[in-house]
Amino acid sequence: MSTFSYIYATIAFAITRREIIIGVDMALQASSFLCASGSVSSRHQRRNITATISLPKLRTSNLSQPKLPTRGLVEELALSSATTTKTYLERQSNSPKNNTSPRLQPQANDSDPMVIAKLYAIMEAVADRVEMHKNIGEQRNNWNSLLLTSINAITLAAATMTGIAATSSISAPMMAVKTASTLMYLSATGMLLIMNKLQPSQLVEEQRNASRLFKQLLGQIHTLVSIGNPTVVDVKEAMEKVLALDRAYPLPLIGVMLEKFPSAVEPAVWWPQQRRRKMKGNNGKMDWNGWNGKLEEEMRELVGIMERKDKADYLRLAEKAVKLNKALALAGPLLTGLAAVGSAFAGSSSLGAWAAMLGVVGGALASIVNTVEHGGQVGMVFEMYRSNAGFFRLMEESVESNLNESDVGRRENGELFEMKVALQLGRSLSELRDLAASSSRKGQTDEEFANKLF
Repeated sequence: MSTFSYIYATIAFAITRREIIIGVDMALQASSFLCASGSVSSRHQRRNITATISLPKLRTSNLSQPKLPTRGLVEELALSSATTTKTYLERQSNSPKNNTSPRLQPQANDSDPMVIAKLYAIMEAVADRVEMHKNIGEQRNNWNSLLLTSINAITLAAATMTGIAATSSISAPMMAVKTASTLMYLSATGMLLIMNKLQPSQLVEEQRNASRLFKQLLGQIHTLVSIGNPTVVDVKEAMEKVLALDRAYPLPLIGVMLEKFPSAVEPAVWWPQQRRRKMKGNNGKMDWNGWNGKLEEEMRELVGIMERKDKADYLRLAEKAVKLNKALALAGPLLTGLAAVGSAFAGSSSLGAWAAMLGVVGGALASIVNTVEHGGQVGMVFEMYRSNAGFFRLMEESVESNLNESDVGRRENGELFEMKVALQLGRSLSELRDLAASSSRKGQTDEEFANKLF
């Protein structure tokens, strides 16, 4: 067994040192020598068996071994593995299949490194905006809940104190209670005026929408960098989209805050003007880019349905929401102001009963109005309807920009575009085609809504 172990160790050592030919030759010499040594030892076995099988003498005198390496076995194996991996990667890089693999090579070979660097810088800025809008949205949600609780508590406490002052017969304590309730009503009125002007629930919905849209933009840029061939035009479009979102959903409250009670309700707009797309190469072949007459007619029918049904319905609901919100925003401070006047005259000889009733009932009604407006988040409902109308307006502009482009090579791929529209409307491709076909048969009466998602 010792003879074969020695042969195996010699061959392994030679492979590690990349001298396999010399190693095999040495192993054969060692094998023949050991066999001869074994025959000699068999003849003299009875006299001195210990002296004939001495391996140290064999290694030092009869075999010419190379010098042992100074590095360890682990380092030798790591060096061999690194060399093999490098050779494999060089072969893979020269292989034509590797140049077409999107998983191993996510970026196009002819992409400008400066363009990629700019897109990554935009992605970092967008990711930061996502976090900013998320954090500020949580803060303003806390404002809404804390201010609602505080104002209701102040108003109800003031109403209770007004009722106590009206039933008290001692003048000095009654005057102190009346003064305190009046001050509390006045403070509640001032806080309500500020809260109704800012509409914290609507601010929260704006930040939610901004955070979601910035995440969507981040995913689009990441997809472009991964599987697309970005150019300077793509960088400019990404910058315009970021700035358009900043204008649509501003963070400051002074100067650039969105109008909370607009006279005319318009859909939210958070995208820049649609640009003409770049031409796609088709190698001189006639390519319709996934478009045909039937698909164009289907898209035109969908635009008509969204214009007549979905967008119009959400605009109508948004107008009702803003009218209700405006009425509640006026009624709350008005009721607390009247309650403050009633609490000031409560307990007097001539108007004591009516003043006390005004102070108590006015405070109770003000709490109800405040709870309906801010607890029910009417401002948030208005912003949600406005954003939904903007969603359908964006889809209409996207479809029209493709249909108005006479060069089909500059359009988005028809099959891909149809799938995107179906997913955004919460429908399958067959349902989308059936909707367009039924709309063309029925006309403008008894139409179904295009959207099934919300």
